[in-house]
Amino acid sequence: MASRERRPVTWITGGSSGLGRALALRLAGAATGTGNGATVALSARSAADLTAVALSAPDRILPFPLDVTDRAATAETVATIEDRVGPIGRAVLNAGTHTPMSLEDFSADTARRLMEVNYMGVVHGLEALLPRLSARGGGQVAVVASVAGYRGLPTAAAYGPSKAALINLCESLKPDCDRAGIRLQLVCPGFVDTPLTARNPFPMPDLMPVEDAAEELAAGLDSDRFEISFPKSFTRKVRMARLLPYRLYFPLVRKVTGT
Repeated sequence: MASRERRPVTWITGGSSGLGRALALRLAGAATGTGNGATVALSARSAADLTAVALSAPDRILPFPLDVTDRAATAETVATIEDRVGPIGRAVLNAGTHTPMSLEDFSADTARRLMEVNYMGVVHGLEALLPRLSARGGGQVAVVASVAGYRGLPTAAAYGPSKAALINLCESLKPDCDRAGIRLQLVCPGFVDTPLTARNPFPMPDLMPVEDAAEELAAGLDSDRFEISFPKSFTRKVRMARLLPYRLYFPLVRKVTGT
């Protein structure tokens, strides 16, 4: 790794497809065609898919296969990245999954699996990262939640609670991270056109192309905002909907989603 001069690394989880993949390509310069970019350590469960992404920028995107539900493997992956490539200066904890769940298919197994991936996967990443960043006096961590964590939505009875937990987690950790010099950011996208959102059985308002979402996320990472949300027109409406009483909220949800 001497030729890479061990410069700071951006670590992205959930990087084999969707928003994570698009963000990695953008940060590494592959999506924009620029000749330089960040050094990106990319993690996901599929080694083959990670390798395919890395081929787009072989000198800047480095694959590190990982199942984020494995606590020990997550700690080991962080240690390996820092040993082989360089210190992680920025992390985007993006790994997640989605299985629609309604009354007819309500399942504790589904709820548990989504909580393990979406919530505990982030917790494992934070546990491995935060002591290292604190010891170095700073760094940046972005946690990808969702506007689905703002309020309950149809078929999101498993997905929404896992994202709501992430929002609460980041709000709780921010004061401590501020004192340690760590820039903690919360990412709350609306509907982004990815393989995961394709599972939704209802029309998705303001569905955003994944490349546009990656551009918005990259700009947010370079800002000092705590919450990064996009598309702005939709997320602004959803944020306002949090203030509505239930007698107005539920009719609005039925009208918007057609459920």
